[in-house]
Amino acid sequence: MNIENFELIYKDNRVIIENKPKIKEKLSKIVGNANVSDNEIDIMAYNKDTTLLAFNWTLEGKLTALPDFIVWPETPEQISSILKLANEEGIPVIPFSEGSGAVGGAIAIYGGIILDMKKFNKILEINDKDLTVTVEAGTNGMNLERYLNAKGYTGGHIPQSLYTSSVGGWIAHRAAGQFSSKYGKIEDIVMGMELVLPQGDIIKFKTIARASTGPQLDKLFIGNEGTLGIVTKATLKIWPFPEKRALISYAFTTFEDSLEATRQILRQQIYPAVIRIYDADETYRHFGHIENAKNKVMVVFVCEGVKKLVDLEAIITRETCEKNNGIDCGEEPVNHWFETRFRVTETSFAPTLKMVADTIEIGFLWDNAANMYHSVLETTKKVKGVIMMTAHISHFYPNGIGFYFTFAGIPPEEKTDLEFYQEVWNTVVKVVEDAGGSFSHHHGVGITRSHWMPVEWGKAFETLKSIKKLLDPNNILNPGKIYESPWDEGMES
Repeated sequence: MNIENFELIYKDNRVIIENKPKIKEKLSKIVGNANVSDNEIDIMAYNKDTTLLAFNWTLEGKLTALPDFIVWPETPEQISSILKLANEEGIPVIPFSEGSGAVGGAIAIYGGIILDMKKFNKILEINDKDLTVTVEAGTNGMNLERYLNAKGYTGGHIPQSLYTSSVGGWIAHRAAGQFSSKYGKIEDIVMGMELVLPQGDIIKFKTIARASTGPQLDKLFIGNEGTLGIVTKATLKIWPFPEKRALISYAFTTFEDSLEATRQILRQQIYPAVIRIYDADETYRHFGHIENAKNKVMVVFVCEGVKKLVDLEAIITRETCEKNNGIDCGEEPVNHWFETRFRVTETSFAPTLKMVADTIEIGFLWDNAANMYHSVLETTKKVKGVIMMTAHISHFYPNGIGFYFTFAGIPPEEKTDLEFYQEVWNTVVKVVEDAGGSFSHHHGVGITRSHWMPVEWGKAFETLKSIKKLLDPNNILNPGKIYESPWDEGMES
């Protein structure tokens, strides 16, 4: 196997490193010979994340992008030294955690140094009185949750990528877990953190319940996707492991009834840990064996916590569903969800069938949510080549929801995979933005959505870019993401 045998998608804008042996020697002095590599097998292993279009390219014998070096640092000071070297030499640095990102945020589109955080994997301390855990940023999500469970706690942050994501990745992409309506999203869970800025400065935000000491600077780095700083350590909230769980499911004749039932539940300050609404097509795929759900919209709930509270939440949840024409489907749909919730085979097998597929999650308020859902489906299904467009709602708030759309299609002859992919994405995002929603709920921006940032942010986007320039004047840290769009730079399909 040889890199030269593969077509490279991102190739025309690579940063040219004049003296690679010299740079490798300097990196080795920082992290040790064993922690730096420019071997082809390592370079190829880091050519992409789990962006689904990149899966198509892999099957076609193409590589998305190639870094020049892979580095595995072990201390914040080593990261600082690497960034200082990168600034001196003008070399991009791309933070990499576990590679489960779905928007191209960890792809080295300009080449450079992949900075893999996997050696930052220690769980440092649990504070029972404060209900916190302090961990290094490379700690795997499932490893952390299992550790907490064994000690009698839960972290409450359970994304679908739990087995293949890390604490640092959650913070970088402003992640949301499946139990978020009870425990919050990552921005609600992070209480303090340490990070390295683009020019090598190490800063710390101390752990504190709340402070009124100026703007919340720490929040600037939650969702920065490795462009403003690299998180090395974080202190997170934890909770006692739940005493009881109630598993509840209801089927509704219309999508509108399912929305109204869940909205009313939350309006009463009842917060099931899990709420998920599946439209009729996704109900057929996931719950086709449930007789009461045939041709209907399935909603599953998980209430958990102290027994008395769970009992009350279950009563109000059931009463509210039944007032809105819900049909009780028992515990089986929820058990089925628990058994299958980490499987992502639906979209990953699409490329093997010569299809282009992806998921698009968006944030929206309640008042026009049903109309927006129908508009996205109707508009996207008109795109030539689209053969499937479905949705479920995976995150809920008293004020709004997070939709999760899944599409698949076969590009028409006149379009490349990339052109078709972009057309579907742009169709969905335009409908959402025109209706006043947000084009991303929890996956982030990455490459896929960066060209929509000026629309999403308006004039404030210039301020955001100014902050990037202030912290990273040489544009070293994860260039080509969030603040600029690389779609038309050296792209082929």
